Amino acid sequence: MSRTVQLARTTSETDIALTLCLDGTGKADIATGIGFLDHMLTAFARHGMFDVTIRATGDLHIDFHHTTEDVGIVLGRAFAQALGEKRGIRRFGQALVPMDEALAEAAVDISGRGFLVWNVEFQRPKIGEMDTELFEEFFRAFSSNAALTLHINRRAGHNAHHVAEACYKSAARALRMAVEPDPRAGDAIPSTKGSL
Repeated sequence: MSRTVQLARTTSETDIALTLCLDGTGKADIATGIGFLDHMLTAFARHGMFDVTIRATGDLHIDFHHTTEDVGIVLGRAFAQALGEKRGIRRFGQALVPMDEALAEAAVDISGRGFLVWNVEFQRPKIGEMDTELFEEFFRAFSSNAALTLHINRRAGHNAHHVAEACYKSAARALRMAVEPDPRAGDAIPSTKGSL
């Protein structure tokens, strides 16, 4: 079964078109108008081994909030659609990623329940022009719309760039593990309830 999805979403604030392949090689073609977000999503694609194309335009003259959150919404919806009934996947994943002095941990359960636990603090309010509080908004929108539980923790680090990058990379690697086919599971849904 192909796990490739194309989605588009247009509101009065943003216009987003996205293609996602869960079984890719990590190719990314990202243009959101927010340089640092593009950098993070490129790392996310590479470390998750997802092929991702995103074209987003938004009301950046106001701030980066709507575009960041809405990209998370569309990417989350694409994950949910690509996974379908979630048959044969591992379901759970975790990763611990060091980035120089920074260390971030992510754990995911593709549970059908959208929930984010975010234990990440930044020692400055911006990285370039991007507000560091927007990383939580991105992951909250993503996890809610992907219908998965995601925990991200900063274990160490003071350089905001390194902390953010370790968060995106650890989330990507945890997701890569969780969406992978489990050769022992066959076509089974990984839940005693029979659905996720």
